[in-house]
Amino acid sequence: MLSRLTRPQKVAGLAVPVAALLATAGLAPLPFSVAQPGMTADVLGENKGEQVITISGAPVRETSGQLRMTTIEATSPDTRVDLPDVIDSWFSTDRAVMPRDSVYPSGDSVTEIEQYNREQMEASQDEATRAALNYLDREDDGIEVTLELADVGGPSAGLLFSLGIVDKLNGDGSGGDLTGGRVVAGTGTIDEDGTVGPVGGVPLKTQAAKRDGATVFLVPRDECSDARAELPKGLRLIPVTTLKGAVDALVALEKGTGKVPAC
Repeated sequence: MLSRLTRPQKVAGLAVPVAALLATAGLAPLPFSVAQPGMTADVLGENKGEQVITISGAPVRETSGQLRMTTIEATSPDTRVDLPDVIDSWFSTDRAVMPRDSVYPSGDSVTEIEQYNREQMEASQDEATRAALNYLDREDDGIEVTLELADVGGPSAGLLFSLGIVDKLNGDGSGGDLTGGRVVAGTGTIDEDGTVGPVGGVPLKTQAAKRDGATVFLVPRDECSDARAELPKGLRLIPVTTLKGAVDALVALEKGTGKVPAC
């Protein structure tokens, strides 16, 4: 539901839904949310004055480059969205219209939704830490990882958290950085076993990444077509399905050896 149509498809597909909306909705509020590119944050550095990743119990590397998690900003669940808002956003390249239920749990209050998103973020952080330590085979080393990212909810930063932990503890495995000094952005959930999952809103997240200086974007493989739909010029897509695959791709890109996956 978060994927967006290309401009010719938008024009062709608009007639029926708009006609239906005009006939049934008039000027009544509609069950949609409007989203746009949101903030990004470098998980290797600080966000709002706080270090995003803090590690104790093991030596930590000095890193270069950036690993930027990406977000979208959607109208709140209690915001009135009218037909003119939907039509205007439908034709915009930096906004997307989505059913509200695809963004927020149906029937929950704003307070409950905020709590749910916080819980999703906390669970994602735990999974990301376990995935990184499992990948490095250091889950029994007594390493403690604290993740802090203010005002962000949901699980979609999991992959970037894991990569940040790996970079701080191990880099590329031979003294270099995973980023190769680049600004690398991306999105994706992650499980304890390192499996990367889709998240939605990818076309808006690629715009946020490009805006904040990224030249490489890690995308869950299942969302390659969404990411290509309105890909900003100069942003290279790398599809991933696992944490190991993401690390291998970044190392291949950094060293110029091996094949780097492409969408």
